[in-house]
Amino acid sequence: MESTHASLLTGRKALVTGAASGIGRACAHALAEAGAAVYVVDRAAEAAKEVAEEIGGTALVVDLSDAAAVDALPDDADIVVNNAGLQHVAPLHEFPPELFTLIQRVMVEAPFRIVRRTLPHMYAAGWGRIVNISSVHGLRASAYKSAYVTAKHALEGLSKVIALEGAPHGVTSNCVNPGYVRTPLVEGQIAAQAEAHGISADDVVDRILLDRTAIKRLIEPEEVAAAVLWLCAPAAAGITGTSLPMDGGWTAR
Repeated sequence: MESTHASLLTGRKALVTGAASGIGRACAHALAEAGAAVYVVDRAAEAAKEVAEEIGGTALVVDLSDAAAVDALPDDADIVVNNAGLQHVAPLHEFPPELFTLIQRVMVEAPFRIVRRTLPHMYAAGWGRIVNISSVHGLRASAYKSAYVTAKHALEGLSKVIALEGAPHGVTSNCVNPGYVRTPLVEGQIAAQAEAHGISADDVVDRILLDRTAIKRLIEPEEVAAAVLWLCAPAAAGITGTSLPMDGGWTAR
């Protein structure tokens, strides 16, 4: 991040889920570079510790599908970035119910539990920022992604309720809605699609992933992190209960 952000969040504590890689890692770095002390939350222990060491943060190894473990997370964060997620692609009639439940638990219930516990601290301070990493799939649907699309739509609703309740207390809540981002999760999808369709990885990106976008490239994690940081800045203090598409024009159609 630019040096002008160096003291933007000095004295603030941020909690980022799924912070060991991809968007979460970029958010952890951006928030730390802006002066925040960051809780690096992820189930990948070694990767979480590595990120924490890079930014001078604190690694918290937690499986977000474990409600008791989620409820044991720190409750003193001034900034919460709900980013962790997982994907499974299958036709609805073949979708494993246990996977559907798992995805809701990690991507909807865990954010609810985290925010529920951190809001009293934010209310007492008169300041707080909730940033939910949603997706273009929080605004649009795609076939074969029933659990993911359902979870992201639910996160959008949760974010708006937080915004309404938090407004009198100086707390804002917003969603950031990227299209396909260059992350390990997406790279895994690219490899699987290439094998399934018998085409190259580049063709998967051009012909499948970017078919509905106007800007024909993947979004970089650092771009999403910059949006998250902006939503924590004074210039965005009046923005709450909204969704910020970073989808290359997907939702413009």
